[in-house]
Amino acid sequence: MTVTISRLYDNHSDAQQAVQRLESAGVPHSDISIVANNSDSWFNTDKNVDRDRDGVDDRAEGAGKGAGIGAGVGGAAGLLAGLGLLAIPGLGPVVAAGWLAATAVGAAAGAATGGIVGALTEAGVSDEDAHSYAEGVRRGGTLVSARVADAERTRLDAILNESAVNLRDRSAAWQKTGWKSFDPASQPYGADEVRKERQIYGGAPR
Repeated sequence: MTVTISRLYDNHSDAQQAVQRLESAGVPHSDISIVANNSDSWFNTDKNVDRDRDGVDDRAEGAGKGAGIGAGVGGAAGLLAGLGLLAIPGLGPVVAAGWLAATAVGAAAGAATGGIVGALTEAGVSDEDAHSYAEGVRRGGTLVSARVADAERTRLDAILNESAVNLRDRSAAWQKTGWKSFDPASQPYGADEVRKERQIYGGAPR
């Protein structure tokens, strides 16, 4: 039986390290996904990455295919080489790769709860957690999700827990300011709002 495990990170670098640890632990690239807020344009798109020389940026190809370019170019670079820019309702600009990103974009048109929430709940994440994960990305965070065998869950959960946000505590903090649930129709956070949010929780990029 396959289950989905997810964690939210304040720093995209922490999330990237989590992805690398999952890959090192044997989780296939095609079963890992990363979605990172890019409101502050931390992801440099000035330089194209076109190792297969087909005239298309490999990062965008990887995000669109949902597997990451690493799987298509020998696997050495891993999922993170497939990062590409996307727009998801309620989140604004994100940098993403993997199955969840592809599902979220596909679900955006038909999911009343929004692309990212619909994709997460379809993958087995509880509705409450899905809303919190989506809101976390909206506020500047990075979400890592992986489809893993149930028997491997405890071991891989421990890998993802390192540097991850305590989702219950974070959701409780948002609720104290009036937040109830993620709204895909809400205005995405701008760069200044993301910076303020990261300052509150110590999530400045590094």
